[in-house]
Amino acid sequence: MTMRDNADVDGSAAGIVARLERLPVSRPLLWARVVVGSATFFDGYTTLAIAYAMPVLSKLWQLSPSQVGLVISSGYLGQLIGALCFGWLAERIGRLRTLTITVSIFAVMSVACIFSWNAASLIAFRFVQGIGTGGEVPVASAYVNEFVGARSRGRFFLLYELLFLVGLVFAGLIGYELVPRYGWQMMFWIGVLPVMLTVPLRFFLPESPRWLLTHGRIPEAEAVVRRLEDDVTRRGVSLPLPVIARETRPSFERGAWRDLFSGIYRKRTLTLWALWFCSYLINNGLATWLPTLYRTVFGMSLRDSLLYGLIMTSVAVVVSFVCAISIDKVGRRPWYIGAFALAVVPLGVLWYIGASTAMQVLVFATCAYAIIQTVTYSLYLYSAELYPTRMRAIGAGIGSAWLRAGSMAGPAVIGFVMAHSGIHMVFASFGVVAVSGAVVCALFATETKGRVLEELSP
Repeated sequence: MTMRDNADVDGSAAGIVARLERLPVSRPLLWARVVVGSATFFDGYTTLAIAYAMPVLSKLWQLSPSQVGLVISSGYLGQLIGALCFGWLAERIGRLRTLTITVSIFAVMSVACIFSWNAASLIAFRFVQGIGTGGEVPVASAYVNEFVGARSRGRFFLLYELLFLVGLVFAGLIGYELVPRYGWQMMFWIGVLPVMLTVPLRFFLPESPRWLLTHGRIPEAEAVVRRLEDDVTRRGVSLPLPVIARETRPSFERGAWRDLFSGIYRKRTLTLWALWFCSYLINNGLATWLPTLYRTVFGMSLRDSLLYGLIMTSVAVVVSFVCAISIDKVGRRPWYIGAFALAVVPLGVLWYIGASTAMQVLVFATCAYAIIQTVTYSLYLYSAELYPTRMRAIGAGIGSAWLRAGSMAGPAVIGFVMAHSGIHMVFASFGVVAVSGAVVCALFATETKGRVLEELSP
């Protein structure tokens, strides 16, 4: 089929959405996934870098447990603020311009962290760095989701989002290989590299056509879609007729925070917040706490404690890849219910046997972490599907603010429970949180697989 079948399908807002939905994955879209995915990769790296620096810094600066908790939590507090602010900004000035700002912030602040001289300075620098990392991922998720059709959206997006998890593993590799040799600063030197991504973000990638449509910039949106179509047809691929459904006509309304609590979106918003909070309280609690636990409680060497952390994140990447290629068939809601429920088993085992050896913790905590990781890393996909374009970045941003709240709560829960009940009760507490996540999802979650974004969220 040519691109000039009828005037409405070719150039109207609804026609542009229909043309976008019928497109296969093209080379420009793969290029966009690589560039934006690289930023997300370094976001993941930056998020976990502190976990591999802390075993050294806690001894070097003679930090108390409360100071260690403040250093870790400061980054998450900044991420919370960044998620709230940059989601709103992305709806106003565009996805790409906002991404350029966020990537620049967390890259520049990696340099500042290198020159930290005490806990207070590192807390301040980590806080500002967190503002950038907190803003990048929800905006990037909205951007990538808005290019992909309903049939392959889950797989395409989660293979992109897998780069975040690879960034976590990369942080473990750098921590294991370089921190013992060159010092904790090496973790932050690597974090400077994303500044190079601002050039393709600013000058070579197209803006989201769905965002352009909601701002009435129809000719620009049509040009972006036509570029994607031309790449496909040049390769000899025949495109099916675009189908315009009444439910998929894009809205030109401007989104606001209060819209998250209107109509069908109230239940979606509260459910999403609960899923973010429960999954990240468990996983970021484990990811940031376990390397220090191995070192201080079980008396392991620095290299061995870092190696155990690396093993845990590596297993999680493999399990998450299985999720990426399966979730479009299984569905979001069944996967989340199953993951939360299944994670209760290894957490319960650790509670029952007492978590008395490092090997017990490695085996069972890794199982729980990997299972819940399939939830944490796919919630940006789910967030983008639950909201219309006019408030997609706001919804994902504010939703992921509960990610940051859960991440801050995790270390606090660990410290409180360990002080009063011991290590095994930490895992029991995480098990209770996992049960809560499964119940919330079973009762309130909306299934989104295989449905056009405009149909899901009018």
